[in-house]
Amino acid sequence: MKLDRTDINILHELQKNGRITNVELSELVNLSPSPCLIRVKKLQAEGYIEGYSAQIDFNKLGQTLTVFTEITLRNHRHVDFARFLATIEKIDQVMECHLVSGGYDYLLKFVTTGIEEYQTIMERLSETEIGIDKYFSFIVLKSPLVKARMPLTSLFQL
Repeated sequence: MKLDRTDINILHELQKNGRITNVELSELVNLSPSPCLIRVKKLQAEGYIEGYSAQIDFNKLGQTLTVFTEITLRNHRHVDFARFLATIEKIDQVMECHLVSGGYDYLLKFVTTGIEEYQTIMERLSETEIGIDKYFSFIVLKSPLVKARMPLTSLFQL
């Protein structure tokens, strides 16, 4: 499926408000409701829209600790990366995992109840045989800017 400007605009608007009605969405993207709904359903069917979720203010739920962790693996074979990822995927506190270029292999984002929980997780990971050579932790003190949506209309100008 090749996207056009209207598809990008639909995705842009749904990112801003996933609970928008089809009538409101159709007005924002200059379509009548029926063709707008057809496009949304097609975007869902093609996997461009993976789902809808609520953005939660975690600070209102209680105190959490966010830690970014640089991880370097001992070996760099396919099996080493696969073993590492298979283990990391099972840890609920890992919110993001990025394979990166540069001085280390992975950048992970953890959200935990505190430093003790993070330390326990890292000790457990270090003791298992998943190939971690070294890691560096960066505790987030404050997050003055966090964006939940991508700048679709500037990334994909059609």
